[in-house]
Parts: sequence; structure tokens; C-alpha cells
Amino acid sequence: MDLGLQDHVYVVTGGSRGLGPAAAKVLTAEGAKVVVTGRGESVADAARTLGGDGHAVGVVADNAAPDSAEKVVGTAMRRFGRLDGALVSVGGPPVGPAMEVADQEWRDSFESTFLGALRLARTAARMFTAGGSIALVLSSSVREPIPGLAVSNGLRPGLAMVAKTLVDELGGSKIRVNGIMPAYIATERQKELAGLTGGGPPDNALRRMGEPEEFARAAAFLLSPAAGCMTGVMLPVDGGALRVL
Repeated sequence: MDLGLQDHVYVVTGGSRGLGPAAAKVLTAEGAKVVVTGRGESVADAARTLGGDGHAVGVVADNAAPDSAEKVVGTAMRRFGRLDGALVSVGGPPVGPAMEVADQEWRDSFESTFLGALRLARTAARMFTAGGSIALVLSSSVREPIPGLAVSNGLRPGLAMVAKTLVDELGGSKIRVNGIMPAYIATERQKELAGLTGGGPPDNALRRMGEPEEFARAAAFLLSPAAGCMTGVMLPVDGGALRVL
């Protein structure tokens, strides 16, 4: 299937590790150009692996910083002259039960996971000139709480509802907004969380971890013109972990 991504331009946050680089790799392989972001200088290396100048550019940016959205979107417009979509991903919130996570950790996580994602979505939407696509990387915690991840359980469902709100606000401008709900994807983050489940087999229908590339292909499709009638969708990429409709 031709996803229609040739010469389209996308912002991919969290692009130096985990799911972000996998998604950026699929997007560029399909002919898109990307601006990848991360909090460390390794984001420049990530951009080089995607083809470097003309194909990808890396920007050091922290989603929690109020000026990051303008910085990232501005880079896309200066370097590539257009913006067609954004995959908004952030590092996982801190682990811990609701009774133990400190107030400041909740505040910091709100700034990066919630408000930072909203800023990027709003800023990108204002720069789209012929419609566009925004996909928020959420979690299966949107629909089911995950033991030991109180912050994710608290923030991600709220962000999903903001995404659903943006669907109506932006639909008239031909802008689509969707969410992706990964679970049990073989990333460094998942390895860090393995202790919460005892390190046993994934509790999903496939009884295996998903690969970052499997998530990435789903994300690229959802961002692409091939999914042009899909908006307001919360798409599980979880091997059947969710047992709810």
C-alpha cells in the first residue's frame, strides 16, 4: 500500500529512543521528512541514521519547556517549508502507586506528558496549510489502569479526552487527531517496567512482546493520507492486552 507520504513532513517527539525512532524510520522509508526531538545530544545521531540533511533533522527539546513546541515546529518550517503531521510521544511518567508518588512528580509529569503534548498539538495544528494529522502516543492505561503506574493511569486518560475534544475543534480544518495505545512493546522502558509484572510472559493474547517496528507501522498508517477518514480513534497496539471494547 502506498501511504502517500512522499515529501510530507512530520515532527516526531521522543525521537532518540524507544518508539519514536522506530516511527521516524518507517516515515522516512516511506518518503517523508522528519524533525525528531529529544532531551539529549543523541538526537543528532538519530537524525543522521535517518539520512541526515534533506531527510531528517534533530532538535534538542524538552516537551515540558514552554518554548519547545514553537522551536520544533519552527524548525520544520524553516528546513522543509511545510508541516503535515506530528507524532507526539514523551518518556514514560515515574512509576509508583498513587499513595506514594510525590506531589512534585505529579506536577513534573503533567508539564511533560500532558501540557507539553497539548502545546505541540496546538502549535502544529496552527501551521498546517492543507489539513494534517496529529497522533498522540498514549498507553493502554487510557482504558485500564496498570498496577504501579498511577501517574500514567491519571494523566493519559485525560489526554485522550483532550484529543477527542480536538477532533471536533479541528475537523473543519481537515485536521485529524488520533491516539495510539501501546502495551508490551520491547523497548528500554518496557524492560524497566518488567519488575512490576514479575518479568513473566506478557499478559496479552499473543503471549509475546510487540516489536517497535510493529508499533511504528501502525503509527505511520494513522498519520498518513491512507487513513484520511480516521479521526478520534484510540488505536490499541498491544497484542490483545486490552479486554475491553
